[in-house]
Amino acid sequence: MEAILRPIYQERASQPNTLGVIIIEKIQKSIPTTDTFDAVLLIIVNEGEQSVFVKHYSYEQKKAALHIVTEEKLNEWLLLGTNKKIFDWLYNGKVLFDRNEYIENLKTELRDFPFYGRKIKMGLEFSKLIRRYMDGKAFFDNGHYLDAYNHVVHSLHHLARLAVVESGFHPEVTVWHQVKQIDLEIYKLYEELVSSEEAIEKRLELLFLASEFLIHSKTKVGIAHLLDVLSEKESWSFNDIMYHPELLEYSVDLSMLIQYLTDKGYISVENIETKGPRVYHRNYRLTNKE
Repeated sequence: MEAILRPIYQERASQPNTLGVIIIEKIQKSIPTTDTFDAVLLIIVNEGEQSVFVKHYSYEQKKAALHIVTEEKLNEWLLLGTNKKIFDWLYNGKVLFDRNEYIENLKTELRDFPFYGRKIKMGLEFSKLIRRYMDGKAFFDNGHYLDAYNHVVHSLHHLARLAVVESGFHPEVTVWHQVKQIDLEIYKLYEELVSSEEAIEKRLELLFLASEFLIHSKTKVGIAHLLDVLSEKESWSFNDIMYHPELLEYSVDLSMLIQYLTDKGYISVENIETKGPRVYHRNYRLTNKE
């Protein structure tokens, strides 16, 4: 397979813009690592007109996919976890070309998983967790149980990914396999939700109670990055928080997270007078809560 695809990747490897080439071959039909393709060629480039360029090939009743990805987009995937397959590709793919040991150094960094990188990823996962949990709770309180169920499943996924990151690992495609080894309590909670024969309303009611405790236990590690940023000054408008360079990736989840932390006493509200009577600017500041 590699020999057949060699002309495709050799042309790219000869270009100075190319940092590395990896081939990933399909091994298990049940694992969607290669998106049903028999092989995937991942080519990492320094920069490109498109952040991701994909091309499909056919050969000998088989099919292959070529993914040309810029270094910037790759780093975004690694930080945000928006392409879960990328970790499997980097860990398990065969390196065909590696300029100045770029891929080897990247894999070393992923294995070491620097603590600062972990803090950011935990913050992002926690913010998504809170968004899904609170939306799910609102649907539940209004009797929309199927919508609540959907949000709770997603919130548990973020809780699971948070637990994996906290343990020093990157969440992979088979995240529940990871969690089963790392945090059995979260795994059993998820198992209970999806496999219980109880009525959906009862399942959700019990899960919200259990989730409240687990979220509380993960709050300090989940908000450590955000609190580091907010400690830079005493008072913040929400716009200043939203556009801080380190918080841009929190995106639409940030407002819900700030409200959650206000409700829990980690952040206090400071009302600042405006020109209008009885209308105040709403600023935020850290409390002394440990």
